[in-house]
Amino acid sequence: MRLLTRTYLTLALLAIALVAGAKEQNGTDTISVLSSATDTIKESDLLAKTEDLQLVLTDSIAKQKRAKRDWNTWKPTPKRAMWLAIVFPGGGQIYNRKYWKLPIVYGGFVGCAYALTWNNQMYHDYSQAYLDIMDDDPTTESYKQFMHLGSQIDDSNLSRYQELFRKRKDRYRRWRDLSVFCLMGVYALSVIDAYVDASLSEFDISPDLSLRLEPVILNNQTDRNPLKGNTLGLQCSLRF
Repeated sequence: MRLLTRTYLTLALLAIALVAGAKEQNGTDTISVLSSATDTIKESDLLAKTEDLQLVLTDSIAKQKRAKRDWNTWKPTPKRAMWLAIVFPGGGQIYNRKYWKLPIVYGGFVGCAYALTWNNQMYHDYSQAYLDIMDDDPTTESYKQFMHLGSQIDDSNLSRYQELFRKRKDRYRRWRDLSVFCLMGVYALSVIDAYVDASLSEFDISPDLSLRLEPVILNNQTDRNPLKGNTLGLQCSLRF
């Protein structure tokens, strides 16, 4: 498309040059104008083809670079890993290519969600049982489903069962709230793990890890006599 546009513009310039040459000059000048216009057309076509060839080469080189990405040297970005973990739980671990952590993350979420649901249900059941055992209505007896077979409630043990149901109600409410905090903790740990893991991917660890033992002279700096103040010892140095 660009080549056709350039050709049309060149032909228009050629027509203008021919008209101007015909009015002001003779036939020899017209031939020279035609020759210069023809050279202009050839030069413009050559430039257009060169530009198109450069665009094709640039596109092919870019495709080759994208196709030959080496995942062994690829390193994630800490901020991107953190935001992916915030928006989508487990997304940071996927971005860091640490797929083995996904069962741990999702297992933590599922476990906390199950504990939250169970404790919440038990809290509501014991709350209703506590309300029934505290009122004077004989038709509300939901607390009997939590009693052992053959157990009966009378005036002698009523207060003990009332206290028992109250404690269980409060216990399951406390466990329910603790499950919520555990769920939030798993979410926060997944975000922190994604950020730290991406940051450590750029940490350069030298392969030269060695332990050296060498003699050293230790000075206690308490005695002016160099023979008494200096002692011979052994120094341990770790290189990493």
